[in-house]
Amino acid sequence: MDVPHAGRRGEAPWKKMSKEELETQYSPSRWVVRLGAEEALRTYSQIGAQATSQARATRRSLLHVPYGDGQGEKLDIYLPDGVSTALPFFVFLHGGYWQSGSKDTSAFMVDPLTAQGVAVVIVAYDIAPVGTLDLMTEQVTQSLVFLQKQYPSNKGIYLCGHSAGAHLAAMMLLANWTKHGVSPNLRGLFLVSGVYDLEPILHTSQNDLLLLTLEDAQRNSPQLRLQTTPKSPSVPALHILVVVGQHDSPEFQRHSREFFQVLCLGGWKATFEELPDMDHFAIIENLSQTHYVLTQVGLHRPPATWQLPFAVNPQVLSEPLNLEER
Repeated sequence: MDVPHAGRRGEAPWKKMSKEELETQYSPSRWVVRLGAEEALRTYSQIGAQATSQARATRRSLLHVPYGDGQGEKLDIYLPDGVSTALPFFVFLHGGYWQSGSKDTSAFMVDPLTAQGVAVVIVAYDIAPVGTLDLMTEQVTQSLVFLQKQYPSNKGIYLCGHSAGAHLAAMMLLANWTKHGVSPNLRGLFLVSGVYDLEPILHTSQNDLLLLTLEDAQRNSPQLRLQTTPKSPSVPALHILVVVGQHDSPEFQRHSREFFQVLCLGGWKATFEELPDMDHFAIIENLSQTHYVLTQVGLHRPPATWQLPFAVNPQVLSEPLNLEER
């Protein structure tokens, strides 16, 4: 999908913004049109908590499984009916600006996906101020290595990150799997409303707990690193879907568009989609609904043709999704 003006170079728009403008641009709840900012955050937490409670009560699960030695290095695994371990695994990384959020309120998509034969994994990581971005990135890497070792016959690991979680998922494109002695069977990355260049965050209140320096921000910016030191795609079967909501802020939309362009220029198999009528939180909230477009778009296809955890086909998404037809 062509991204208008994505190839043009110039000063980043955020550098011309006042501190107040930056604060607004990087406060996703302020852009929700269906609810007030506080109500949007509260509703998101409530839906996540309810979905998680229901999933734990009704689905086969392995909860608080350690994937490392740290106290916060745990994950939850939700399994479909049956005993096979040769399953596709959908792995979710929650958002919260690397300083809030929890796996214990993030199992939005468990019911509809496990009903379709997909195992769902919700990963915890040490949020700030306990964790640094370097630590969080290493923890996500460890969680994928753990899953691959535990389920070596899996039919693909599909990694989905939301907001800060999308940033951590994108950092996996830079992971040195050789160091860990195993390469996870990554088949898809689903990046939802992420931040891929962290320098603007330095100039907002979001950095009060993160305490990022410019060096930290640059080292942990997948867009900058893939742009300046291109890394050839190492997994030919990997497809990347970059998604942002119509009602995300212009800065969040810019991040997704520019990161998509960087991926394309680097030779990665990537698709971009701006979802109409969706905001930063609704995109994930609706994953709890069986008939939501992102849950349903490819589940009518046989598993052999799946390219992303929702069976999203990049050829299908090369044109805007028609929600009414779906």
